[in-house]
Amino acid sequence: MLSHGLLSASFIPSASQRHLRELTRYRTKLVEERAREVNRLQKTLEDTNIKLGDVVSDVLGKAAELILRAMVAGETDPGRLAALAVGRVRASQEVLEGALRRTVTAHHRFMLGEHLRQIDHLNEAIMRVSEEIARRLDPPDPPEDDEPSAEGGESPLQAPQAPASSDADAPPLNWQEAVRHLDQIPGISEQVAQGLLAEIGVNMNQFSSSKHLASWVGMCPGNHESAGKRLSGKTRKGNLHARRLLIQAAHAAGRTKNTYLGAQYRRLAARRGPKKAAVAVGHSILVIVYHLLRDGGTYQDLGGNYFNERDHQVVQKQLVRQLERMGYQVELQSMAQAG
Repeated sequence: MLSHGLLSASFIPSASQRHLRELTRYRTKLVEERAREVNRLQKTLEDTNIKLGDVVSDVLGKAAELILRAMVAGETDPGRLAALAVGRVRASQEVLEGALRRTVTAHHRFMLGEHLRQIDHLNEAIMRVSEEIARRLDPPDPPEDDEPSAEGGESPLQAPQAPASSDADAPPLNWQEAVRHLDQIPGISEQVAQGLLAEIGVNMNQFSSSKHLASWVGMCPGNHESAGKRLSGKTRKGNLHARRLLIQAAHAAGRTKNTYLGAQYRRLAARRGPKKAAVAVGHSILVIVYHLLRDGGTYQDLGGNYFNERDHQVVQKQLVRQLERMGYQVELQSMAQAG
């Protein structure tokens, strides 16, 4: 079947892209392990009955870290501990002292020190891996005559060349340009952009359409039917790593204001819940990514009022019907005509 062209080719990334995948996935594991260690630290604080998490927004923020390291060093006075955070947090000196007025035993100081050392170790590992990812994504300088392209180690990723038969107007982006393009999308950070590109690549010619890419990632509705009846719309299996990044970006986009993706997330979450809204917004982000990488250009946000403007006539009819049910006779007149 393959020799007769009856099987479609599978997307197999290059060796350098597979190595980049390993780095981005490993960084994700390190970040997850750091989050677990932070949870262990908070559990130790709860065991001491210290309510530090109630007065600071981030238990590993600058102010909280100063307090924790002072505790590990042996400081027990709540006033001196609270003074380390004054000016860095919104809580007052009295509130901070009340949250820190507890007994910390030698066992707790040892456990807190171990947690902080492990978190420092993970932060250093995340930084090293991130620096290596950035180095791999940097476009290499053109080699001089009789000089090898790389001296030891893994060479940076080369931007894939478009096929000769491609009718795409935009030239293929290099990896750094692709990261900058994706970073324009609300909800996508630099790390998310790097991880997503490591999974799908920068050359969209390997996917026939945005629907093909969404199906490959697993961000499109399923098609489970029997006897003409649709049984389930559950999303199909796909690239779990890319899917996790898109869900993360969707939740971040849902917290943005005056953006199309934020409005879409809130609109869907109100009707179908945050989980389904995140999948739908993640699909929209993936479609945007596909067109940015295929066509180039910059991201143009439609704005937070897009859905209201699109549904202006529908909203108008709904409001008129509501007033008529209340017994009013409604005659619409625009502001320009009234003036």
